[in-house]
Amino acid sequence: MKIEELEIEGCWLLTSSLFNDERGSFREWFASEKIFDETSFRFETAQSNISTSKKGALRGLHYSLAPVGQSKIITCAFGSIVDVVVDIRPKSKTYKKSILTDLSGSEAKSILITTGLAHGFLSLEDRTVVTYQQTSAYSPSDEYGINPFDPELGIIWPNPSPILSQKDAMSITLSEAEQLGKLPL
Repeated sequence: MKIEELEIEGCWLLTSSLFNDERGSFREWFASEKIFDETSFRFETAQSNISTSKKGALRGLHYSLAPVGQSKIITCAFGSIVDVVVDIRPKSKTYKKSILTDLSGSEAKSILITTGLAHGFLSLEDRTVVTYQQTSAYSPSDEYGINPFDPELGIIWPNPSPILSQKDAMSITLSEAEQLGKLPL
């Protein structure tokens, strides 16, 4: 597994070997010791989730203020997405910076994000399957969202009219979240 630190502290691109043969393909997409050796970050899975999305579905930008924090590994198992990570830590040197990364089921790449980063993605194909490993369980009272079209973030999504949940469409801006004290310390 190759691990590359991206432009936001606490965000890495994980690239695994992909083995194809007449049966299909195989890849190792998570290896805790390799991740620890390269990042000094101990990732312990507390919950795993899978989403299936239609082409044009946008999920995010989500984050957690769980007291124990919440880091994630995001993998596109089938289909393809534009994955977006935003630094929402007000004291970070990369505060408000976003990273867009193409992930697909035909490539062996994942994104690892640590606490304090918001995450979202846009599905580029029907029946796109994305898996999430999380270091803390879902806690509705600790979960928040930033509007994916917040002009202050300047994210240019490849689809300007995506399918959004009502919750994501009604999400507040980063500035509003900061004013309300709803950002990571």
